[in-house]
This record gives sequence, structure tokens and C-alpha cells, in this order.
Amino acid sequence: DIFREGNNYIYFLKLAIKHILPVADVYSYCLLKNHFHFLVKIKPIENLQVEQNFSNFFNAYAKAFNKKYNRTGKLFEERFKRKKVNEDSYLTQLIYYIHSNPQKHKLLNDFRNYQYSSYRALASSKKTELKRKEVLEWFGGVEAFEKYHLEKQYVLASDMAFEDFLKF
Repeated sequence: DIFREGNNYIYFLKLAIKHILPVADVYSYCLLKNHFHFLVKIKPIENLQVEQNFSNFFNAYAKAFNKKYNRTGKLFEERFKRKKVNEDSYLTQLIYYIHSNPQKHKLLNDFRNYQYSSYRALASSKKTELKRKEVLEWFGGVEAFEKYHLEKQYVLASDMAFEDFLKF
């Protein structure tokens, strides 16, 4: 696991602000015990050291985690994966996918209550480093954002119940 307690998640997000925001805008995220997802858009600035910033981010977290838990070795099993978002419909689905991950992995029954996801920050009016305005405009406002997630959640819950049924 890459997160063992609440403070790990908070520290990870603080490091993300420090290392990622200079090179990318963050649209959504979700942190789970053994993996995480970020939806970012690389800033159109020349000579950005994007890969170096991400490397520094992961190395800083791994070093602090290893020190705190008196461990050695690699924390992240694989190099981070990137997928380019080329289609509008994929962007919408990806934001939902990221937010619904805790429910998909059966950590809770309603992903909207998960505290280490950007869903609540995007749906609220509290200060955030996320590109909230852009995300909400993309969905057509906060009500449409919440409605899309709620409608998709019912489909996810139905699919999960059907999967559980098939196990018997």
C-alpha cells in the first residue's frame, strides 16, 4: 500500500500542489490505498520539466513514507501511466471513472462520501486548487455535474450487485 493513514493522503496532496501545479492544471483526482488517479492538463509553457516534476513528486513522497515507516526500497511498483484525452465524451467519462473508483473497489457504498477524491471539492464552493470552474462548466454547472455522477452511480451500483449475484 502507498497510503497507510489519513496523514499520508494529506501529505501526498500537499506534495502534488508543490510539484504538479507549476506544470499542470488538476481537474480531478482520487487516492486509494494502493493506487491513485489524477486528471491533469499540462500547461502550454516552453521548457517545462513535466517528467522531472512528477519524478520529484513521487520521490519526495516515497522518501518521506519510507522514513516514517522505517522501510526501504521502491514504493511505486510501476512508472506512472499517461493517457491522452482526445474526445469530449472520454473526458466526461474519465472524471466520473476517477470519482467512482472507491465504490468500484467496494471501499464504500457511495463514492460521493469518499474524502480522498476531488468530487466533494468540485461540488462545493470551498477554496480549492482544482480547476473547478472549468470542470463544472464542462458538465453544464454544479447541478448537472452532480446529476451525471448520480445517474452513473446507479448504473455502477446495479452492475456491482449483478456481479455479486453471479458469484453465487
